[in-house]
Amino acid sequence: MTVQRDSAGRIVTDRLRLRQWLDTDRVPFAAMGRDPRVMAHFPSLLFDAESGELLNHFGRAIEASGSGMWALERLSDRAFIGFCGIQPVAIGSPVDGEVEIGWRLARNYWGQGYASEAARAALVVAFDEQSLTRVLAITVPANAPSIAVMQRLGMSRRSERDFDHPGLPHGHPLRPHIVHEIAA
Repeated sequence: MTVQRDSAGRIVTDRLRLRQWLDTDRVPFAAMGRDPRVMAHFPSLLFDAESGELLNHFGRAIEASGSGMWALERLSDRAFIGFCGIQPVAIGSPVDGEVEIGWRLARNYWGQGYASEAARAALVVAFDEQSLTRVLAITVPANAPSIAVMQRLGMSRRSERDFDHPGLPHGHPLRPHIVHEIAA
């Protein structure tokens, strides 16, 4: 897989473009947030206003630092398919301040290798451009598809770093979080 920057500084792989968010991403991004299958491993669905706030947050982070959770665009038809990127953890957990990789794709794009391809590109930015020494991935134990992506990326489970999400109450089924890690 090739990873390069285009003339506008966007990250391009064989099939994807990782880019800044556009206004045209708002409707498909909000649809992802309302999809119960896409959001199965999150505490709740996102209303349109919440999706809009999250999209704005992602865009501001990219403007400020040059990286973050980029919008994913399929090159063949310029379709918005989801997001992927790297960002500092900031949820009040033991791994706060470290950099995590994350992704979320609209259901129509699952099972086609897009999450792995985008994540590999994000890791190139993390290690080659930002000179990070390690990147974490965090999810709930039941999120088998994301765990499979982590394994395909060569990430290792770091069970000693697992934690309970501080924003969820004791006994909540999504409170336990597991940590995977990859080093440069």
